[in-house]
Amino acid sequence: MKRTFYSTVVISDVHLGTAFSKTREAAEFLRSVDCERLILNGDIIDGWHLRNRSWRAWKRHHLLFFRVIMKMMENRGTEVIYVRGNHDDFLDHLIPLHFSNLKLARDFIHCSHGKRYYVTHGDIFDNVTSHARWLSRLGDTAYTLLLHANRWYNRYRALRGKPYYSFARAMKQKVKTAVSYISGFEEALVNVARAKQCDGVICGHIHHAEDKFYGPVRYLNSGDWVESLTALAEDEAGEWHLLYHDRAMADGQAVTTLYPPVA
Repeated sequence: MKRTFYSTVVISDVHLGTAFSKTREAAEFLRSVDCERLILNGDIIDGWHLRNRSWRAWKRHHLLFFRVIMKMMENRGTEVIYVRGNHDDFLDHLIPLHFSNLKLARDFIHCSHGKRYYVTHGDIFDNVTSHARWLSRLGDTAYTLLLHANRWYNRYRALRGKPYYSFARAMKQKVKTAVSYISGFEEALVNVARAKQCDGVICGHIHHAEDKFYGPVRYLNSGDWVESLTALAEDEAGEWHLLYHDRAMADGQAVTTLYPPVA
């Protein structure tokens, strides 16, 4: 497989340990790229679900995902930075950790081509996650139920030859309160990046891929690997791209294209 080189690749919200994690697709995407730095920006492992369902929820293909990363570190010398999210908060007692080309952190500043980007999962800027943990877990349960409904509905759509449809994405785009929540989340992170004298912020958490500017500050969200199958990639010239990994296959290989995908 021909690999595309990027100086930096960012993925988040893989949620390993859940039934809806697109683990194979995430591993497939990582096998298709080379990079100097790989940022795992939170909620890679879903500790909440693993606690509830025990480690029996951990599947063999989840290990494949980490094998791919270990090969990138060993064979390509890729620096891996794992930023802790709210679902993988079990890493708290290990942070900060710096071993060889692996680093665990709560957040950090990514410096590239004369620009500074504040990198954080984003959960600490979510009022629900930070101040009402029980409500956050209730929302997580509701989201899981929505994904179950989505699975059955998309099986019906597939039988009729229709493409994948996401209830969650549609709600985020159309429901007024969801749009307001996302806007508030983005503005909060941009304000923190501005206070830290950064040119941009790189985050995840809300499962909503985005690349936009708030004045001079760039807001970048890598999306998720539950539904969106998106990642951020910085090329050798320092330009950022939002990528979509298509479930459809071309010539026996999955296709990665610019996001949003063509309908």
